[in-house]
Amino acid sequence: MENWRPQHYQAAGLSQGISPDVLAAAIQTAKVILRVNPRLQPVLTLRHLAYLTDCDYGYLRAVIGRGIENPYRVFTIHKRPGPSGNARFRTICAPDSQLLKVQRWLATNVLNHATAAVHSTSKAFAPGCTLMKAAEAHCGARWLIKVDVQNFFESVSEIAAYRAFRSLGYQALVSFELARLCTRLGHNTPRRGHAQWLHKKAAVAYKISKYNHSMGRMGHLPQGAPTSPMLANLAMRAADTEFDNLARIDGMTYTRYADDLVFSTCDSGFTRDKAAAIVGSVYRILGKYGFSPNVAKTEIVPPRARKIVLGLLVDEPSPRLPREFKEKMRMHLYYLHKDGIGPARHATKRGFISVAGMRNVLYGLAAFATQIEPTYGASLRQDLDAIPWPT
Repeated sequence: MENWRPQHYQAAGLSQGISPDVLAAAIQTAKVILRVNPRLQPVLTLRHLAYLTDCDYGYLRAVIGRGIENPYRVFTIHKRPGPSGNARFRTICAPDSQLLKVQRWLATNVLNHATAAVHSTSKAFAPGCTLMKAAEAHCGARWLIKVDVQNFFESVSEIAAYRAFRSLGYQALVSFELARLCTRLGHNTPRRGHAQWLHKKAAVAYKISKYNHSMGRMGHLPQGAPTSPMLANLAMRAADTEFDNLARIDGMTYTRYADDLVFSTCDSGFTRDKAAAIVGSVYRILGKYGFSPNVAKTEIVPPRARKIVLGLLVDEPSPRLPREFKEKMRMHLYYLHKDGIGPARHATKRGFISVAGMRNVLYGLAAFATQIEPTYGASLRQDLDAIPWPT
């Protein structure tokens, strides 16, 4: 979509007989947004959004008013097993086709142009951000501190989403409506009693006319919506600032890749006591902004211990693939080529739903390997191409 131009908007409005005063007010509203970033697409009203996205206005109002109980298909997918080896699952909330279209439009025309509002230490969900770059920042470190945020997307409330849109210049009502379109009601929303989630009593009590206020239930970002990653980044900006300041005090490097927080230092005088104190401060900051740490996944990695960040070895000047990754790929290739086994039996044995699904996963791993170790990744691709995949 082309950048919004007030001259075109005014000319189109006048040709339709709209009052010059109304057009002037609309243009002034749009300019507030454009001052944040000229590439942001102004959204002046909900009906304007319905026109821009070619979506039914009544449907949008129903979603915003929580009149549609759950416009998402909710399902679970397997996660990598935890340290105990027990199966783990991730809940995915896939928006229905109309809502998906609106969310994709918002992601493309609004949130993807909000990267300047995201803290520089955030290394995911933005153009140019890669897992490789996030890990690279910690190469050669003597100490690592790794903290995982529990239920990351679900811990970002619709209030935080509203504030994100307000920070981009959108008017209060529009920001509320956009926040509702990007969040869903959860029956067991984590941290729902936290101060960040609670309604603060206004000097003058009010409600937005004809919108259902969900009897006090608060929406959160759904994992699976295209708008959730960037909204989570915007919601984390204040926390990222505090984490970065905390790191700088002790001469450390801090990065965040989605829900993975990593602190590192090359300081030979750094101690485990300092690391423990930093972990305590990180927990406090997370709590301040309505997040919780996954305590079981917190790690303090001392000198001479194996250093892995986001699944990559960082003990050398450049990130490397760990031995486990290569052994796993070697195992797959062995059985895929082995007489009497091949793709079909191997897919069944390894728990894949289909050969096509396994094939997609393995080619995806090869593409990932190519980003980290290009020669090795190209070799994997050749080996996969040589397999007699069923047609």
